[in-house]
Amino acid sequence: MTLQKEPLKPIEAGKISMYVCGPTVYNYIHIGNARSAIAFDTIRRYLMYRGFEVRYVSNFTDVDDKMIKAAAEQGITVPELADKYIAAFEEDTKALNILPATVRPRATENIPEIIDFVQALIDKGAAYEVEGDVYFRAHLDQNYGMLAHQDLAQMENNAAGRLDPLENARKEDPMDFAVWKAAPDDGTIAWASPWGNGRPGWHIECSVMAIKYLGNHFDIHGGGIDLAFPHHTNEIAQAEARTGEKFVNEWLHNGFVTVGDEQTKMSKSLGNFTTVHDLLNELHDPMVLRFFMATTQYRRPIAYTTDNLKLAERNLTKIKNAYRNLNFRRTDVQMSQKLDVDMQTQVQRILQAFEIAMDDDFNVQNSLAEVFNLVELANVYSTRAEISEPTVTLILDKLTELMSVFGVENLAEDETEVTFEIDQLIQERENARSNKDYQRADKIRDMLKQQGIVLEDTNQGVRWHRE
Repeated sequence: MTLQKEPLKPIEAGKISMYVCGPTVYNYIHIGNARSAIAFDTIRRYLMYRGFEVRYVSNFTDVDDKMIKAAAEQGITVPELADKYIAAFEEDTKALNILPATVRPRATENIPEIIDFVQALIDKGAAYEVEGDVYFRAHLDQNYGMLAHQDLAQMENNAAGRLDPLENARKEDPMDFAVWKAAPDDGTIAWASPWGNGRPGWHIECSVMAIKYLGNHFDIHGGGIDLAFPHHTNEIAQAEARTGEKFVNEWLHNGFVTVGDEQTKMSKSLGNFTTVHDLLNELHDPMVLRFFMATTQYRRPIAYTTDNLKLAERNLTKIKNAYRNLNFRRTDVQMSQKLDVDMQTQVQRILQAFEIAMDDDFNVQNSLAEVFNLVELANVYSTRAEISEPTVTLILDKLTELMSVFGVENLAEDETEVTFEIDQLIQERENARSNKDYQRADKIRDMLKQQGIVLEDTNQGVRWHRE
């Protein structure tokens, strides 16, 4: 609301209530949708890292005009279409290690609550019915438009070319918006209401579900910057008209994902989108996409290019290699059991700097720099002749903990099949070296290098990592 950084002051000490607008499930989610899900999952994870108990609610819009059209095109019902793409959403977000929402409500599961909400707005004089449609009186909200930092006159002027003249003729004011829509008599999905058969307006769904699961007043509401107006603006107006209370303390909006040389916003309506479903089939590791998205500060736009994705992959590989190299030293039976106090101090300084960066509006770029400081520390320590087991554990545990904030876990794991094949080749190389067949040993090393696998001969044996 203020366009300023504000101290986070939870309504209830130690707890955060958080609502994030979810997808309309008429297609696979694209990378722009994933950006929002990953950005707010990263924020959620950091709040949990800082010790907060987070109640995280994110919805599915499972009925609207786009869904009705898509269901008709596919020859299935709207609920069948919703089930299909909700299952796909859950599959894709699981691959990206996005934590399940505390509650993931569907609009169609909350129709009675939506009807009651609309009726309450009518009773308060905040909404009115015309031919089965119900509209909210936007002018009644003196602060309408504050979130978008525009006044009503600006908004009306900006929207003039997009407003439907026929609908405007039914409204008291052009800026009034539908909270309930009359359904045409064509057999499409609809529900009985005091105003006739119809379905909810898009904006009313989120207000109703947010209040139902988080209360009249909660801490954080998130979504893409394109939702600030009209969606979030209308949410505020109708929610506060209904409850008489402040709706949300903090509004967080993530930036767009842009594509191409002209950096055009990625969207389904423009047809320039890449679905997460397709991209996950192409990527060697889904965590590359997760890492790419999670390491840009949530408010900034992300330029989606193959080169940027490859850069993220290289950076993630550096982190994993540092973890694996130091973890490999655990095979050293000569390790001391005494914690290295100097290394402990350096780790603590890095953790403190990481938290300072993340406390500053979730500045993931600066916090990632601290992760790489810890990576450098791990690399240096892994090459020491004498190391201690508690120090190795400390560094690895903290690297794991920080990367978990970005949603990247299992740093030591690789595909079992690939690891088995590499280990077999390493053993074959060792046998060749024992038999002084150095030509065969060198050939195996070169063969692995062509696959991006680098071998290192150490005092503890042979270890490998990806380039």
